[in-house]
Amino acid sequence: MKRVAAVVSLLSLAAVTATACSSTSTGGSSASGGGVFTTIDGFKPGLDVNGPINPWNPKGNMFQGYNAMKLGWVKNTLTDPNQFYPGIAASWDIAPDNSSVTLHLQPNNKWSDGKPVTAEDVKLSIALAYTQGSTAFSTAPGAAGAASDVEIVDDHTVKITQDMSNPSVTFVRGVMDSFVVPAHIWKDAIPANFWDTLKASRGEGAEAEKARAEITALADKVLAFAPAKDVSSGPYTLERMNPGEALLVKNKNFYNAANVGPDQVKLLNYTGNEQIWNYLISGKLDNAPFTAVPADVMKRIGQTPGNAVVKGFSPVSVAMAFNQSKKPYDNVHVRRGLAYLINRDEVTKIASPEGGTPALTTTGIHQKPAEAWLGSELSQLEPYKLDVAKAEKEFKEAGLKKTGGKWTLPDGKPWKFTINVPAPFSDWVSAAKAVTSQLNEAGVSAEVLTSADYPLYLEELAAGKYDVGFWLVALGPAPYNIYQRLYGASNGWSILGGKIKHSAPGKDGNWMGGSETINVEGVGKVNPGELTGKLNTAPESEQKAIISQLAKAANQDLPVIQLWDYVNTQFINTSRFTGFPENDSEALRLTSGVWLQLGMIKKK
Repeated sequence: MKRVAAVVSLLSLAAVTATACSSTSTGGSSASGGGVFTTIDGFKPGLDVNGPINPWNPKGNMFQGYNAMKLGWVKNTLTDPNQFYPGIAASWDIAPDNSSVTLHLQPNNKWSDGKPVTAEDVKLSIALAYTQGSTAFSTAPGAAGAASDVEIVDDHTVKITQDMSNPSVTFVRGVMDSFVVPAHIWKDAIPANFWDTLKASRGEGAEAEKARAEITALADKVLAFAPAKDVSSGPYTLERMNPGEALLVKNKNFYNAANVGPDQVKLLNYTGNEQIWNYLISGKLDNAPFTAVPADVMKRIGQTPGNAVVKGFSPVSVAMAFNQSKKPYDNVHVRRGLAYLINRDEVTKIASPEGGTPALTTTGIHQKPAEAWLGSELSQLEPYKLDVAKAEKEFKEAGLKKTGGKWTLPDGKPWKFTINVPAPFSDWVSAAKAVTSQLNEAGVSAEVLTSADYPLYLEELAAGKYDVGFWLVALGPAPYNIYQRLYGASNGWSILGGKIKHSAPGKDGNWMGGSETINVEGVGKVNPGELTGKLNTAPESEQKAIISQLAKAANQDLPVIQLWDYVNTQFINTSRFTGFPENDSEALRLTSGVWLQLGMIKKK
């Protein structure tokens, strides 16, 4: 996926948004033995009948786990990023020092047109990934965790080596999280001399820069590439679609076709939460991935025969982030005072009662992996429980004044606390209103402003236009990825050629504007960006100590206030099919297409 598509993937972990549209035909049994499995695609709100059959295109009509296949499917365990379900790869060998991964492809897999899936398909797909700036397949000089070599060992074995001049513990994850497409269909999407150009791009000077530019220039061509028909190596192929639904039929050449239950899959169109709620209430969906649902709607969904809820870990939290280049949010005592005025239990109850749990405190980590990484240290951190007296003490320490029951800035000018959120995110809007209500009661004049859509919101957030905004954090399981959200490019730190660089607020995407160093009680002076960078290469034995320091820094300095941790709340209907993942199953963090290809789902 290119960068914009990555945003959609991120959102699917956190919330499905917006409003309703027209309904479509129901799911249920059909004359074709295995029946019709009906669901929605959490990555693609709004089906586009004109979208290409292209997994990298954000509007492409390839659906993960159904007709779009990856080398492996990331499990997102609490602490280990290198756990996967098989995909195109049946198994893999990871070098002890993480310097390479050798992929062993499914031995009997074929494309839906009957041609075998081979190592050539994988190598061609990796070439395509380079054009999209994939993490493991990046041409940026000194990029962390980038591959240095792709070797075809035999028709069903590929060895991919990491550039160990700037290694990353997430290298294997970046490799496995790659789409694979048929070389005999896609070979014309890139020039025949691509690998020579890639080799040239790894040098220095004008020729290397020219080569990198040539590869980057291929990005749009690859995104626009549109095969005439769906040739899939997954359990299904796209048969037809209209504005209301996409119909996929079983790929009899899929390596595990004998264990794939339903003969057909319908992916219904939706543009937001309310339409998904209506599908669930009417019993149309066999599965719906995470969807923000209020308590009254949840009750109605539960009244539909067969409907049930399964819950598990979701590696993402919602936080209220500060732009510290804006006063008074540059003062840590203001941020702490605000933390003491927000009742996180009440905010979660209003915003995400079914899909979230109140954050215990701010650590930068979701509660469950925080317990695994921090152990007893978690309970020693400041919890920031609702405490008006402590809030007033912090505000006064910052020089704020209270006049006529209202807090003002140190110079006596009015203080207007403004939270920005994207309008389509119903749970975020509700949370922001709950926060401002609590602050207004405490004498802080507060308001909520909304942006029309999420891409615009992110653009304006990155441009430094907001004082305070909602921000997704704790994106695990790799600890480096977790703390990149607090101490990465958005807060001024970037890794160039293996070295940490810090940019001033307002420069190079630094909209959070935090201090480059923090004096952490019990630790001393730390540079959180450098510590985060170390997580990219440190072995697991060293990561725990680094995470401890970062958690303490986040807890003390509060670049964000963590509000709630998401719970992966999904909906199933057992009237037509059985074999769904149970509570806390790792499979819940993947699409139901992966459940189907693994042979879990069977017709009732």
